[in-house]
Order: sequence, then structure tokens, then C-alpha cells
Amino acid sequence: MLAAMPDSAPSPLSAGGPALRGGGDACPGTLRLHRADDGALARVRVPGGVLSADRADALLAAAERFGDGELHLTSRGNVQLRGLDAACGGALAELLTAAGLLPSAAHERARNIVASPLAGLDGSPALSGWLSELDGLVCGSAAAASLSGRFLFALDDGRGDVDALGADVTLIAAGDGCLLRIGAEDEVFRIPAGDGPRAALLAAGTFLRAARDSGAWRVKDLPDEVRAAVGADVRAELVRTAGAAGPAVRRPRPRTAAPPAPGPHGSPDAISVDVPLGRLTPAQWRLLTKTARRHGDELRLTPWRGIVVPGAFRRPKDAADALGALAAAGLITAPDSPWAGVGACIGRPGCAKSLSDVRAEAGAAVGPVGRLPVYWSGCERRCGHPHGEWIDVVATPDGHRVAHVRGEHRDPRAAVRNDPAELAAAVAAARA
Repeated sequence: MLAAMPDSAPSPLSAGGPALRGGGDACPGTLRLHRADDGALARVRVPGGVLSADRADALLAAAERFGDGELHLTSRGNVQLRGLDAACGGALAELLTAAGLLPSAAHERARNIVASPLAGLDGSPALSGWLSELDGLVCGSAAAASLSGRFLFALDDGRGDVDALGADVTLIAAGDGCLLRIGAEDEVFRIPAGDGPRAALLAAGTFLRAARDSGAWRVKDLPDEVRAAVGADVRAELVRTAGAAGPAVRRPRPRTAAPPAPGPHGSPDAISVDVPLGRLTPAQWRLLTKTARRHGDELRLTPWRGIVVPGAFRRPKDAADALGALAAAGLITAPDSPWAGVGACIGRPGCAKSLSDVRAEAGAAVGPVGRLPVYWSGCERRCGHPHGEWIDVVATPDGHRVAHVRGEHRDPRAAVRNDPAELAAAVAAARA
């Protein structure tokens, strides 16, 4: 059954302050579709962004059978299917369940886990054990079913890429142990690596108990004193049950994420591509799946709307040939692409709240590669915007506003009228 509700929570950069519980969780999933102007929308959670080739095939089959055939990557490494028929819910759930993409109906929106996409591929620690254990713990916990679709776990291999995304609970690989961060606190505490997933679930459960009185959806929405108490309670419980938490140490969260650059990685152990505006055609998706099958049978969707293909590229030429085919299909395979760092929400005509077709405007303004990423939003909600430092372009009734964002700080916004040349010049200047 469809519900008319927003696609995501308001951005913290928009007016209104923290998002607090005022009703049911409005985040879409696969069992709770969202009504958009281009049809129903389903958001399929892909923990860690990790997909086998067979599961990638199943997603394409769902998109072609029930929707518009395209697959849209989200800022959490998930997949959205758009243009769905309003009556497809039961058949869609059946297809995804058979493919292993819907292991628990009660937890399907709680399986929000991002992971460092190059983990284990370039000499960094592998995270597959943490990922499978944490997902299993979440799906096996009755309490975790109450987590909102906004709550986010992050598994960082130590490079700081997903630690910068502002997750509610972050595990960071550190030598033979790991660090646990709750929210954006600068203090973390060390625990044995084997206790990491259990500690992450414990932190989520402690947050849920604290959120009952405050009405918070996420850790950042808790009052300061309550947020600090959550961390203290988690550490005390870990010490009580396993003697497994060291003293808190200072490790500020990175301000800016560093996504994998398009191209080869390792020797190469993988190749990476970015997806223009996060939208993949059936032909592009099939080519990516074919490439994965040939070289390792896995795709990793990134929180920056890209895809890493791990695999046995035996010679540099193998990686170069694969990247050449993907570039010919319209994907971003090198950092010097004019599309590198350009993102946008769905805009018109897909979203009724959007004031303009921001994807078309972003395409018209594509120019020299900028130092900073740029994100185009059709309204003040800024659905899917990046984290860290970026250029914020927001449609208004009279034109656009362009601003430089650094974390939670936004420089004074410059108003730009609806003139394509003037807008492109303003964006290029801001990115430089």
C-alpha cells in the first residue's frame, strides 16, 4: 500500500533544526513505497553496498519488470527503483526475498550500513566479517526493528572515508582492535576487533532507550547531555559484560570524505567508476554486472554514487580494457571527467516539491573539473546531499542560491537568476 510521505528527512542545513519524531518513520523501503510524481519509489537497502552479480541481476529484473528500468544510487550506497506501479508491492517483495535482498521484513529499513568501499583491496583491512555479522545482529534483534530508516552504521577500514559521513555508530579498524564512535563525538574508545559488531548493536539499542523521551530519530538529535550519557552507558555495559572497552581517547571525526577516485586501484585489485547523477541505464548496469562476473563476481556501491568492482585483473591491460568499455557506456572512469563531483537530487518531473529540473541544469552547467564537489537541489530539503565540504546549489522561485558548505557551516549564499550561462559561471567560480 502506498503512503504519501517525504522521500527523506529534511537536511540539517535547512530550516527547522533537528528532525524529531512526530509520527511514523517516513523513510521509504521495499515494503513501504513512496509516491512520487513519476510513480512509486522503492529504496532497497544494500548493507555495505556489497552485491553479488546474481543479486545485481535481480535488482535490474525488478526495475525492468515493475518500474522505469533504471537504477538510482543513493548517498548511502543503496539502490532506488522509480516509476513503479502502485500495485507491485507484493510481487516486488517476493522477487527481492528470493534473491536474498530482503532477509527480514521487520528490519528492511534498519539495514543502513555503509562501509569503506576499498577495504581489503589496497592493503587495508577487510571488513566483510564485520559487515555480515552486524547485518545478522541487526536482523536478529527485535529492538533493532525500531531503528528508523535514517539511523546509520558505518564500518571504516581506518582511512577515514566513511567515518566522515556522520553516521550514528561508527566502527574504525585500528591495528588489532577497533575504535567505536557514537555520533560525531571527538572521543572514541578502543575495543577488541571481535567485539565490534556487538558493540555497534549495543550502541544502537542504548540510543533507542535514550530516544524514547527525547523523540530523536538519530544520535545527533539527542540533547548534548543525553548524547554523552549514551556513550558512557555503552562503555560501562561493554566493561560489565566482557571487560572489553578501553578508556576514551580523542580522535576527531574527519571533516571531509575521500571517495575512491575513478580508475584502477591496487595492482590493480579493483577498478572504480562514478555514475553521472547516480542514474544507471539497464545497459550500463548489465555491463557492470558482466564485468563483475568476469573478474570476481562482486560489485560495491559507494556512498558517493559510484561503484567499485573488486577482482582479479591479472594485467594492467585487463583493468584498462574494462575501464574503456565502461567509459564508452557513459560512466566516469577518470578523475578529470567534467562530470566528476557533480550530483543532484531527482528534481522535476520526478519530485513534486522540486522547483526546477536540476538534473538538466547540472548537465548544462558541466564544465572544467572543480576542486570541490557540487550538489544541485530542487528545494530546501536537499535530499541526498553530500557531507563535508561542497558547493550547495538550491533552486528558488526566482532562480538559484549558491553557497560554500563546510560541515554544518554555510557561507553567505549568492543569489543567481535563471540564466544558464550566468548560473554555470557562478557554479564554476564557486567550485574553483
